[in-house]
Amino acid sequence: MLVEILLGIFIVASIIEVYVIFNLTRKSEMLETWIEDFSDRMYRAYNDMKVIDAKGVFEADDEVGEVFTQLRDITEQLSTIGLEEQESAS
Repeated sequence: MLVEILLGIFIVASIIEVYVIFNLTRKSEMLETWIEDFSDRMYRAYNDMKVIDAKGVFEADDEVGEVFTQLRDITEQLSTIGLEEQESAS
């Protein structure tokens, strides 16, 4: 009788553990997809800004140039993070 109870508890605990692992994996994949999409959007926005500011007028401006520089830095940081993840996955 004791063995059956312990076996039942073990089975229930295993099922809960599998559910937790599955749920965390799903959330991790969803977050990874969100980060990749966000990075792509930032990169496209940066490229669009460069096309719009082909003459460098906005980049040279004090206030607009600061935002342009910050956007460029953020995009470069996101690209660096993406490259590091690809290298570590290999």
